[in-house]
Amino acid sequence: MSLRTALLAATVLAAPFAFSHAASAQPVTGLYIAGGGGFNFNGGERDKSFHNSETNIDPDAIHVTLHNGYTGEASIGYGLGNGFRVELEGDYFENRYSKIKYGESLPLSGKQQSYGGFVNALYDLDVGLPYLYPYLGAGVGYQEVKDNDFNGGDIFVNKTHGALAYQGIAGVAFPIAPLPGLSATLEYRYTVFSGGHKYNGSIPGGSVQFKQGFDSNNSVQAGLRYAFGVAAPMAPAPAPAPMASPAPASAKTYLVFFDWDKYNLTPRATQIIAQAASDSHTQSTTTIDVSGYTDTSGTPNYNQGLSERRAKAVAAQLVTDGVPSSEIAIHAYGETHLLVQTGPGVREPQNRRVEIVLQ
Repeated sequence: MSLRTALLAATVLAAPFAFSHAASAQPVTGLYIAGGGGFNFNGGERDKSFHNSETNIDPDAIHVTLHNGYTGEASIGYGLGNGFRVELEGDYFENRYSKIKYGESLPLSGKQQSYGGFVNALYDLDVGLPYLYPYLGAGVGYQEVKDNDFNGGDIFVNKTHGALAYQGIAGVAFPIAPLPGLSATLEYRYTVFSGGHKYNGSIPGGSVQFKQGFDSNNSVQAGLRYAFGVAAPMAPAPAPAPMASPAPASAKTYLVFFDWDKYNLTPRATQIIAQAASDSHTQSTTTIDVSGYTDTSGTPNYNQGLSERRAKAVAAQLVTDGVPSSEIAIHAYGETHLLVQTGPGVREPQNRRVEIVLQ
């Protein structure tokens, strides 16, 4: 087994072990787009046959090598919110020919161009660093492979054929903090075009035919990925005191609870919010504090954003129920200030809440 094949196999076989840590993955939720480009190192191809009416060359003696080239890709995908992503990708590869060897080594001119698409499945890993998120993936697809002005001595080919393809992906994303949802990416891809496609060419006074064999590509790309709908993080809350200070005697508190990893309001939640809005009109209320919290089942960065979305959902319903927005103060505390003390990675319903305090 070649080193390149081993790397692809390792990428695919490592996926189940990565998936076993789904609870700690940095989730990309919803629609995203990505693109990148870089260098492509073609591993060459070994053709399976090469003959004309007078010649039939030993297939093991035919080897075509190519210069290093370049590649680019663009994709649109969807993050499931638990580390898994699926995407559709379009790509392009280009490498110039170097030489062909069959008995003797002859220089080649022309270039190989290929383009097509892949369906990829990927998984993001949370390694505990908010500025670095590795990912693994694999894909299958279809490529149009063109031998463009293939010219080796007396042999000339200019032909395009389709080929099934597969690839392994290993990369790392670097979130760009000032631009929520935007990440820089750096990745390695091992891409293989299946062989078995016949190419017809010409030689002086006749024709020639050969069958393309195994064709592999190693590429290194840099790019950008943008996830839609990512809210800007709020300033972190100050560290809690060892004992929470009791609310003033005149303060009144309401608790609104949420389903796991959700910020939409349940029917019971809307009833509680309506009661809080009604009470705010009948007592001397100067400020309504709306504070969002989560349990510890996600990463701190993700939980901070989720608590903010919960608080904003409650505040919006209060305004709908007649509370002036100027009287509402929104806070987001993420997985701090737990109502029920738990360790990390615990789904505790009592901690998935928004507190409404009338003061």
